[in-house]
Amino acid sequence: MKRSASHAGTWYSKDSKTLSDMLDKWLYEAAMDGTGPKSKGPIRAVIAPHAGLSYSGKTAAFAYAGVDPDAVSRVFVLGPSHHVYLDGCALSRCSVYETPLGDMNVDAASVALLKATGLFGDMDLAVDEEEHSIEMHLPFIHKVMARKTNGPFQIVPILVGSLSPAKQALYGRILAPYLAASDSLFVVSSDFCHWGSRFRYTPHDPQTPIFKHIEDLDRTGMDLIENLDVGGFTKYLQTTGNTICGRHPISLLLQTMAAIDMRKSSEILASDRSSFSIQFVRYAQSGQCLIPTDSSVSYASAICCMR
Repeated sequence: MKRSASHAGTWYSKDSKTLSDMLDKWLYEAAMDGTGPKSKGPIRAVIAPHAGLSYSGKTAAFAYAGVDPDAVSRVFVLGPSHHVYLDGCALSRCSVYETPLGDMNVDAASVALLKATGLFGDMDLAVDEEEHSIEMHLPFIHKVMARKTNGPFQIVPILVGSLSPAKQALYGRILAPYLAASDSLFVVSSDFCHWGSRFRYTPHDPQTPIFKHIEDLDRTGMDLIENLDVGGFTKYLQTTGNTICGRHPISLLLQTMAAIDMRKSSEILASDRSSFSIQFVRYAQSGQCLIPTDSSVSYASAICCMR
């Protein structure tokens, strides 16, 4: 069964040349930009936004620009569920995902192993095609992986529900061997603050411009993610209510990293240092909120490397 590129033509161009040229431009500009932190090793995971590409594509490119396709044979894509309630995670029933740039095959073996745990549900085709959080990354994945010279690659789409901290830790232990494998790349799909009355989220400090208050709010959460502080990130979300739509996939990534560290040697644990580092490499907003009737969505991209 094939999942169609259901958001092509609305959320991004369905014309393959137009889309390809746009992605090339953004990836080139990101690669040539010298202002952000640089990866110190192969990128093992990225966090990037999933809004319409005309809004978030430039930011997402900073996450993907440093990925080495020859180091990757499996791409796990973790996206939040916007339209159906889940208290767990779900796997695609499709074997192929369509993009305007070409099709990508799903890693049936990995899906079967995850399914065998008994902890993953199924996405039916309608749910799969309605959800945009995974699809918006597929053009970037196809474009970057098209440079791969040493064999094929496959994808593992995972829809992440509203997980409790205990379930985040449980799924993190299940996914840990896959993130630990040197040929895996994890893509974590998330926008950051959705501010405005249409999002039912309008906190601000009257002494600070609204857009600056939003950025300060986002960067507090980003700092906790960079510090791999999943407990602190959970408390931050509870305290601020920040509308980070991919908060559960982000927390799941942090729990997966923590599970890997628990499997590492006592030397690493004794040093109190994680095997991983996360760096945010780009932050942007869809527009500057100046008055209470304005609205915006924030976008942030991060790269994760093994130390």
